[in-house]
Amino acid sequence: MERNGEGRVQRPRERGSGKRTRRALFADAAAAWATISVVPAQVVAAPGRVTPNSRPALAGVGVGGVGFPQLQDCERVGFDVVALCDVDDEYAKKAYDRWPKARRYRDFREMLATEGDKIDAVHCATPDHTHAIVTLAALRAGKHVCCVKPLTRSIQECRAVVEAARKAGVATQVTASPNTSEEACRTCEFIQAGVIGPVREVHIWTERPWWPQGMTRPAGEDPKRATLDWDLWLGPAPKRSFKGDWPDGHYALQQIQAFRGGAPISKAVYHPFNFRGWWDFGTGALGDMGCHYLNTPFRALNLKSPTSVEASSTRVFDETPPLASIVTLEFPARGDMPPVTVVWYDGGLKPPAPQELEGVPLPAEGTLYIGDEGKMLGARVLPGKRAKDPDSVPKTLQRRGDTFAEWMEAIRGGQPAGCNFDWAGPLTEAVLLGNVAIRAGKRIEWDPAEVRIKGNAEATKLLTVDYQNGWSL
Repeated sequence: MERNGEGRVQRPRERGSGKRTRRALFADAAAAWATISVVPAQVVAAPGRVTPNSRPALAGVGVGGVGFPQLQDCERVGFDVVALCDVDDEYAKKAYDRWPKARRYRDFREMLATEGDKIDAVHCATPDHTHAIVTLAALRAGKHVCCVKPLTRSIQECRAVVEAARKAGVATQVTASPNTSEEACRTCEFIQAGVIGPVREVHIWTERPWWPQGMTRPAGEDPKRATLDWDLWLGPAPKRSFKGDWPDGHYALQQIQAFRGGAPISKAVYHPFNFRGWWDFGTGALGDMGCHYLNTPFRALNLKSPTSVEASSTRVFDETPPLASIVTLEFPARGDMPPVTVVWYDGGLKPPAPQELEGVPLPAEGTLYIGDEGKMLGARVLPGKRAKDPDSVPKTLQRRGDTFAEWMEAIRGGQPAGCNFDWAGPLTEAVLLGNVAIRAGKRIEWDPAEVRIKGNAEATKLLTVDYQNGWSL
């Protein structure tokens, strides 16, 4: 971190001599990506001064939205919340009121420079487009890091963050739905014991989006609140005018209101919450929920990188994800496990309900496993043919299931968190490849070693984002 003559933190310099190129970054990261290893606990928790009984000093970045309840969860498991950073003082007020003694910042770079060794860990709950810059800065400062899902907005960023975490040797975690809960562990035990035979299909669906998407950018500009630093909120994304709320009756609101059936929605154009509906800031319904719902299948079926991804959807605009999509990911054989097809549905779309449900509709969100000998809805084995009695399958996996307790355990020298950055890397990539397929409008063939879409230079460009406004990785 650099300071100018007045002692203030300077903004990052423009890319130029001395900066690593994207090609070089990809080449370095790809070499380490072929295998996913578990870092020994004694290495993970090496930096800092945290002992098994101490309270790690925690800084939160992005504390007005989901960061607020998650920081309370961190406090519950033993963190001491000592610093808060947010670009919007009004949105962050509830956090400021909850932790009045915590030191306050607008710019996370100033926070890291000022706090130094006074903090041990950083929780990042900013919009998707700033996950990478916050987590990278924290990792390079030697801090343990927890980031809300998805880990990053692009595969370029994902490779950079995972590489930095490995070099830092700190404890990391992503807030995907734990793959170590009772239900997740039982799902893994049933599948790996062969209760429904070899699994060849997985169908996952969500009722998201809960925010406007499938629209064009609104014209004009609204006055910015004095409490919001819009330039800092934009970060590395292209400049655009601030817009507050969509006007009542606008089609962007009508579409989502109709879909939500009258449930409350945010009318914000960008901030807060509705950043998810813009490619420049978010990753749509798949980015929002994919890491949650894919986490357990990844563990149960030993998944890593898909070989191909194909998508169909409602209209895809240049700037926004579609209102609904179906994304099909093909994974190769893994050991004695056969190739598996994973199909994602959002926007209210679902797979056909299996006959074994006898007319009972599928839930609003869920996961359906289809094997040669039967089917499972989550951890529930459906009636019908099956290879083995589920009750005969022993419980062999450790139940953990608390995202923040897992992170705390890793920081204190225990085993890595269930969705540490090494694990979350391939998980995040699969989700982001789904969005690449949506935007490309055609089947893509993925080469994880070379970090490219085979035979499709235009789709390969979607693996990266153009950092602007003086920011860089």
